[in-house]
Amino acid sequence: MRFRIRPVEASFYDLFTEMANHLVEGANLLAQMLDPGTDKNALGDLMREAEHQADETTHKIIKRANSTFITPFDREDIYRLASSLDDVMDFMEETVDLVGLYELGELPADFAPQVEVLQRATQLTAEAMPRLRTMKDLDEYWIEINRLENQGDRSYRRIVAHLFSGTYKSLEVLKLKDVVDSLEHAIDALESVANTVEQIAVKES
Repeated sequence: MRFRIRPVEASFYDLFTEMANHLVEGANLLAQMLDPGTDKNALGDLMREAEHQADETTHKIIKRANSTFITPFDREDIYRLASSLDDVMDFMEETVDLVGLYELGELPADFAPQVEVLQRATQLTAEAMPRLRTMKDLDEYWIEINRLENQGDRSYRRIVAHLFSGTYKSLEVLKLKDVVDSLEHAIDALESVANTVEQIAVKES
């Protein structure tokens, strides 16, 4: 292990944890769109507010990185991690926004596994962020995120196959495909978060 004399900048860890908690909130809001009785306009408003809060946290991280002389790990990795976390929130907000814009009342039942993957992955990410302080016990995190991403890929392919099975009208297929693509992008972005954490941990070990 490399020996480093480095002051502890705890606010970075706190801010990354705060950001990950925004993702948990976003995934839980997103899950509500599966309920056909949910007011999609009200849900959209809540999701936009959650996305705004996440943006504020991202700006705090970037500002802190720009104003701190010695960061707890590489500055470029801080930017990359903050950007990846922000991407997850953006794609989740996009998903809910599309559901509202397309006036989709009830989503197919096979969308639920994708949302469950997102909920589980965001929760694991929120649990992992505080462990950046010590860089310990993180390997199980990125291994599980990778497994969940693979699970999400399989679910995505099944959904797309179902959409093009002839069950839905052409316009409805296009709308639902946009929504499931956004879900898939959010899951991919969570894998990018885990990959960045792994790269940081390897550098710091």
